[in-house]
Amino acid sequence: MSELKIVSHHAGTILVGQLAVMAFGVADTVIAGRYSDSALAALSVGSALYISVYVGLMGIIQALLPVWAEMLGARKHEAVGRSLRQSLYLCGFITVVGMVALLFPGPLLRWAQVPELMRGEVQRYLGVLAFAFAPALLFRVYSTFNQSLGKPRLVSWLQVLALMVKIPLSIWLVGGGGGVDAMGAVGCAWATLIVNYILLMLSVVMLRTQDIYQPFLVWRPMEWPDWSELRAFARQGIPGGLAYLVEVTSFTLMALFISRLGTVATASHQIAASVAAVLYMVPLSMAVACSARVSFWLGAGRPDHARRVVILGLKLTAFAALALAAVVSIAGSVLASWYSANPEIVALASSLLVWVAFYHLADALQALCAFLLRCYRITLTPLLLYGVLLWGLGLFGGYQLAYTGIAGQPATRSAGSFWAASTVAISLVAACFAGLLWYAMRQSEQSPARKIQAG
Repeated sequence: MSELKIVSHHAGTILVGQLAVMAFGVADTVIAGRYSDSALAALSVGSALYISVYVGLMGIIQALLPVWAEMLGARKHEAVGRSLRQSLYLCGFITVVGMVALLFPGPLLRWAQVPELMRGEVQRYLGVLAFAFAPALLFRVYSTFNQSLGKPRLVSWLQVLALMVKIPLSIWLVGGGGGVDAMGAVGCAWATLIVNYILLMLSVVMLRTQDIYQPFLVWRPMEWPDWSELRAFARQGIPGGLAYLVEVTSFTLMALFISRLGTVATASHQIAASVAAVLYMVPLSMAVACSARVSFWLGAGRPDHARRVVILGLKLTAFAALALAAVVSIAGSVLASWYSANPEIVALASSLLVWVAFYHLADALQALCAFLLRCYRITLTPLLLYGVLLWGLGLFGGYQLAYTGIAGQPATRSAGSFWAASTVAISLVAACFAGLLWYAMRQSEQSPARKIQAG
């Protein structure tokens, strides 16, 4: 089978599952928005905090994909299973950190000056999600393992099934009925908790029953912690996870700062952020598929094949990004009206979606490059670039434009200022990452012998 067919099939299958997961958030946004503007605003702030914590810590696990794919390319099947078991120790530590952050969000809410009337519902929302964190992270281990094998189909089917459960649960718990009081945004969190445990139980069943996992001897007894392997995980995973955290917080912290502008601005930003997140699933799926194949060929000692996959991924990602950006720029008002019936919110969200279209073009390129750089074990430089450009130019620059003014210009008091600054920042990130990736490929071809650091 050609690389185009392999990558396209892999990416398409992942995309189905990722869109199902994103539909969780989109559905919650629509359901909360139809219930009340205050519920939508609370969901915007609460989901921003949860996503920041979850994605940042989940990124440590996701960064192990190249490690396992490279082992597979080197035909070290039993080592993959052992490495998977060792990752559970890492998972336990990450779970504790995530739960503490979600159970005690008060200082961050006060620092971001989230309105007092909104804080109570946000804290209740995050309190429920704290107990949904462990199953979500364990399912991510299963998902990353499947992606590294180039076998994402089971994961995608489970995610689609979960969506079919999530939507009616959210509708019921948010609005109430059948003896259950209306919970508002907190109802969305309870629905997420239930679905996460269902996904975890089903993934365990799959690992026990499916033949594709037999070569890896996954169900051998747990070994004692292998500190050398865990240190290798940390070298690969922590910079990758922190990079995820910077990337996501530069995006989601906008919701906290924009919340000072009131309910209309917060709800409008939530709509724009929701659309941007859905668009991101396309380059993300391509990035996961390409990184699995690139790492496989690097593990097999064929950097020339890896280079072909990189170029293929860049072409496919650019084409898809241009098409999606065009759709959003043309149909922005229609998309906004799907989320809210409030004319003020629809009008403001429509203007933000113009920025989302431009943002996505750069975001798609940098997402693919970020994943591929991890295949070449380049993790610290992307983290530094994210911090300087996304936090410094994007988030801080947007804050200055919106609230203090720059170069004698008055403060705009506009959510659009955050999106404008972030678009410039993500464009510079994409350009830097593309240059780094080109350098990494040339170095790999000049020195094809590679060592699997977690092997």
